[in-house]
Amino acid sequence: MELQLHIWRQAGPDKKGDFEEHYLDDLDEHMSVPEMMDHLNKKIIKSGGDPVAFESDCREGICGQCGFVINGHVHSPEKSTTTCQTHLRSFKNRQTLYLEPFRADSFPVKKDLVIDRSAFDRIVQAGGYIGVNTGQASEANTTLINHELAEDAFDSAACIGCGACVATCKNASAMLFTSAKINHLSMLPQGKPEASKRLENMVTQMDSEGFGSCTYTGACEVVCPQDISLKNITELNRKWLWEKIL
Repeated sequence: MELQLHIWRQAGPDKKGDFEEHYLDDLDEHMSVPEMMDHLNKKIIKSGGDPVAFESDCREGICGQCGFVINGHVHSPEKSTTTCQTHLRSFKNRQTLYLEPFRADSFPVKKDLVIDRSAFDRIVQAGGYIGVNTGQASEANTTLINHELAEDAFDSAACIGCGACVATCKNASAMLFTSAKINHLSMLPQGKPEASKRLENMVTQMDSEGFGSCTYTGACEVVCPQDISLKNITELNRKWLWEKIL
């Protein structure tokens, strides 16, 4: 398989970047996109060049580190698919691919396709956890949680923090990420004692990071590899309004 690659190269956050061309004619259609990048980097290193910086960890679609933009598609041209789970068979032979990092002021480019997602870490650190002392773990069935509630909480908890929602949003909003992190804890009994404090602290931190406001266009839900629902944003807004009224 043959592909023409135009890859964004940028030495650092304060440096100017541009696309660099590479042509590969020995690819296997069953390679994933990160495997293609590994293959390219081996060639670059052998020729004495600087390999392309990109992120990946699990390569199983659950860590969210691999994400970048491929021909204008955040993560992948395939729906509900991370970059690492995108295979070259998703593209046509001899197709031209433009690879570039997520674009958002709150996600500065560290190098090439690598972005700084630490803003998400700081939002979670502001309250995305259960801090109360719940004592020794009790037998599971002593805390009754109905199936529907457990499923809803798990659907929100499935967010992998990849930043695709921010990258596709015209306002670079982090509402889908933040609302999912708030809601999955607030739905469960263990998370309810700190629900109000968690809501206030995480939304305040999100705003301080410079993310834009949500105008509910739904683009975030479309590109999310985990299909996190817009209902999370609706629920966060309801909770926020209720807190302010009270």
